[in-house]
Amino acid sequence: MPSIDLHSHSTASDGLLTPSALVARAVAQGVAVLALTDHDDTGGLAEAMAAATGTPLTLVAGAELSATYETHTIHVVGLHIDPTNEALQQGLRTIREGRDRRAHRIAAALAEAGIPDAYAGARKYVTSERLISRSHFARYLVEQGRAKNTREVFKRYLTAGKPGYVAHAWASVPQAVGWIHAAGGQAVLAHPGRYAVTATGMRGLLAEFRDAGGDAIEVVSPSHTAAQYEEYAGYARVFGLLASAGSDYHGPGEGALDLGGLPPLPAGATAVWSAW
Repeated sequence: MPSIDLHSHSTASDGLLTPSALVARAVAQGVAVLALTDHDDTGGLAEAMAAATGTPLTLVAGAELSATYETHTIHVVGLHIDPTNEALQQGLRTIREGRDRRAHRIAAALAEAGIPDAYAGARKYVTSERLISRSHFARYLVEQGRAKNTREVFKRYLTAGKPGYVAHAWASVPQAVGWIHAAGGQAVLAHPGRYAVTATGMRGLLAEFRDAGGDAIEVVSPSHTAAQYEEYAGYARVFGLLASAGSDYHGPGEGALDLGGLPPLPAGATAVWSAW
């Protein structure tokens, strides 16, 4: 099966590589189909599309939307979207405005924990003036010697119950799915194994996502163990959803998987790309 990776990030959000450099790396890694799915922004797609022209790579236009399920922040990936769709763009603008408000609250929480000037520090790592994320704070905290890498920063400072975590209300699940569908795309629940919900809570999330018109769930993800690949493939079958796969690649040295390093979907899973 050709290498397919439907979740990646560039400097248009919180990735380390420009869209064109990301495409070049994907080609070098033997990826046949790549989705650029920057957080809450489509600003890198035109550059990525141009870079993919004339290469063996098929680029899928995407975005990763921040949403809220109950008290949990979740992510919904849109695939094969029309980035010119105004409903989608208005939704993304609303989410980005919320991101900036959250960033100031994160900085205030970190200041209370004895880490001053975190907002200015995070802004040094922002590569798109339209978006600031927790990854930018994480890179700053690594620079300050607070942790050895960004993954450790998230565990120590930026997840629920930690000093730099702040709750935030994003788009609702139906809103996120609706914006993606308005842009002609497919809605994929990203890395479900990352969300701190019970088994009952996961079934509730999947039911809400399905009932909102969701199309697929990310079965293969670096956030999942091999056993969870099978678990979420089973959930996909039970809830009538397709299966996706993505490395959630942010750049060299960040994350557990490189582009092109994904294992295949479990047997019996119906791939989100099966009808493409």
